[in-house]
Amino acid sequence: MMKHIMRSGIYLLPIALMTSFLVFSMLLLLPGDPTIALLGERATLEEREALRIKMGFDDPIPLQYARWMEKTVTGDFGRSLRTQEPVADMLATRIPVTLELTLLAVLLSVVIGVPGGILAALKRNTWTDFIISFLSMGGMALPYFWAGILLIRLFSLQLGWLPPSGYVPFFQDPVQNVKLMIMPSLTVGVSLIALVMRQTRTSMLEVMSQDYIRTARAKGVSHTRVVFRHALHNAMIPIVTVIGLQMGALVSGAVVTETIFSLPGLGRMIVEGIFERDLAPVQAGILVIVIGVILVNMLTDLTYAVLDRRIKL
Repeated sequence: MMKHIMRSGIYLLPIALMTSFLVFSMLLLLPGDPTIALLGERATLEEREALRIKMGFDDPIPLQYARWMEKTVTGDFGRSLRTQEPVADMLATRIPVTLELTLLAVLLSVVIGVPGGILAALKRNTWTDFIISFLSMGGMALPYFWAGILLIRLFSLQLGWLPPSGYVPFFQDPVQNVKLMIMPSLTVGVSLIALVMRQTRTSMLEVMSQDYIRTARAKGVSHTRVVFRHALHNAMIPIVTVIGLQMGALVSGAVVTETIFSLPGLGRMIVEGIFERDLAPVQAGILVIVIGVILVNMLTDLTYAVLDRRIKL
């Protein structure tokens, strides 16, 4: 397994470098002048030009990227132009928020989507199947920002069950943390729940029609064991694939969701950095996201071998 992990890391390293260079280059091409964030709008052209030379903003993009990557591999992500806070410290406080939000969304997709898909497959062509299919299609079509607004209006403004926004670390106040994270995790996870539900239904229908399922039933195996031990186990690979492929979409949804619910995560840090032309946090945040998605894809490959021993790494 370690050999497979090392080989995958070697294959994915060029992808990470290419992606980081593209992101770095595109951010530098954004309109606006980053020196304004440091000197203010009243600074003269001479002062801005001097600072641009001092910060290396006038150098070619490949040279700037090489200089940035040289510091990045040592853990030095630079400082925020707006707050002068080390970007490494910003990442240390914001990564746990986005990670918690993403993991909760995945957990909800498994807890809600998989049983819903199984029920739809077992009740094929009934009203239960039609309702679940309708809900899954609606979930995939619902935009993140609209889902967040609807949840705030229902659970905060009308029912008053949950606070509308904010964040408290889990170990500081677990109960309040859960209350604050329910609506954001639902907002991010609604589309993944719908996709997992549809994929589970499709996979279960395909597996339930196989010969070994009919053989198990003919031998007198209980219905519950047939569904969960034989059918679901063999239908999990497409479900895991959907979850792994949707991690990038979850992160993009987290960017919107963290802004709506005022969560101090990576997504909100990136949005604020783009608006303020504070490029160091944006570049570091996107690099962390790219590496995270690559690691999830590697973990998905390893999961295949765990679920089906016929698959060799």
